[in-house]
Amino acid sequence: MTLIQLFQFILSISILVILHELGHFIPAKLFKTRVEKFYLFFDPWFSLFKLKFRGTEYGIGWLPFGGYVKIAGMVDESMDTEQLKQPAQPWEFRSKPAWQRLIIMMGGVTVNFFLAWFIYSSLSYFKGETYHDNAKFENGISVSAAGQKMGLKNGDRILKIDEKPAERMETSTINMLFANHVTVLREGKEVTFPVNEDGVADVLAENEAKMYFGPRYPVVIDSLFPKGNAEAAGLLKGDRIVGINGKPVNFFDELAPELSKLKNQEVVLDVERNNQLEKVNVKVSSEGKLGFANDLSIAQKEFEKTQVNKKYSLGEAIPRGLTRTVDVLTMQIKQFKIVFNTKTQGYKKVSGPIGIIKQMPETINWEFFWSFTAMFSVWLAFLNLIPIPGLDGGHVVFTLWEMITGKPVPQKVLENAQMIGVIFLMGLMVLIFGNDILKWITGKF
Repeated sequence: MTLIQLFQFILSISILVILHELGHFIPAKLFKTRVEKFYLFFDPWFSLFKLKFRGTEYGIGWLPFGGYVKIAGMVDESMDTEQLKQPAQPWEFRSKPAWQRLIIMMGGVTVNFFLAWFIYSSLSYFKGETYHDNAKFENGISVSAAGQKMGLKNGDRILKIDEKPAERMETSTINMLFANHVTVLREGKEVTFPVNEDGVADVLAENEAKMYFGPRYPVVIDSLFPKGNAEAAGLLKGDRIVGINGKPVNFFDELAPELSKLKNQEVVLDVERNNQLEKVNVKVSSEGKLGFANDLSIAQKEFEKTQVNKKYSLGEAIPRGLTRTVDVLTMQIKQFKIVFNTKTQGYKKVSGPIGIIKQMPETINWEFFWSFTAMFSVWLAFLNLIPIPGLDGGHVVFTLWEMITGKPVPQKVLENAQMIGVIFLMGLMVLIFGNDILKWITGKF
């Protein structure tokens, strides 16, 4: 973890927390509700900075887990119920009509959603979008062992995921982990198969979420291992292997399976050298290797051929920003399919603040920063809408109940529910932080 990574994380969270809390603060003020505190980060026992202005204490806490506004007459995470024992005052939250209270509580998630929309629209307009087009993988894809276990095969061209067109490799690698079915072009025919959860589990276990498939590339020797079989056989840098024992080998992913069948045997390679086809006898090692490193620059060139940079006009960027926001929200909801699945064990990959900071770039990249901020803004909106007491969603549920039944939820029920919610959230926080610390100690980040 570097200071630059930490700086980017704290800056992003600070922007999100301040704007989220403003989403509560502004409608509260508009409805003439007293706001006692407005804090960036939490301030148990003491704060780093505080200033009182027009009846509201503004401050910065020392515990960087979020922030809060303390609204008079509201049961919140502070569990300060002394004020609630007194008769309700007209400037208190509890005195306001249910529809006003609902707007105040929905303000934070509304700001988060529109902030993400604004950022994504801006990124699409000013930067465009760079991605790798699945349709441009002319030779299909090369698939890892975990990807093959999911149901993919070398040479597949990805067409659809859950019946929706799969245009971009970057989103396909993620969406496929949550999918039920995938459609590919395989040997000239469309094939639809169910995603094997055992394969998803292997992808997650091997940290392959972004690399379980990629472009296919030819077998071109970059370097020879000293005293290896390839060097002894006279193979040279730049040689391209196109066959083994008379069987064509067009791509690197075809070579390894053949060699694994020929361990400790002498084979005849068809090699292209200086535009000439030559045959070279070489022995396969007991590990199924020949003793050379493939030229990865060719792989990189093949990958670059699939890259697209799409530009958007302002009129196109605004709806595109909304689509990106909804796509991120949908993806986050789908994540629960693997997080709580005992087979895929996605819960082992859940990261807290330490894990998130480790994912930040070690040099400042503003495009990444704003993309991350937009994604995290959607995540905060979604989390806060979960109907757990202690979160905005819990307050929304109780307010909607009152609007539907015409009767407010008893004060004691609100207090008990808030207490249970706070205990649950604190326990969850301890669990997530503990998992982060364990990963850090064991070097599994």
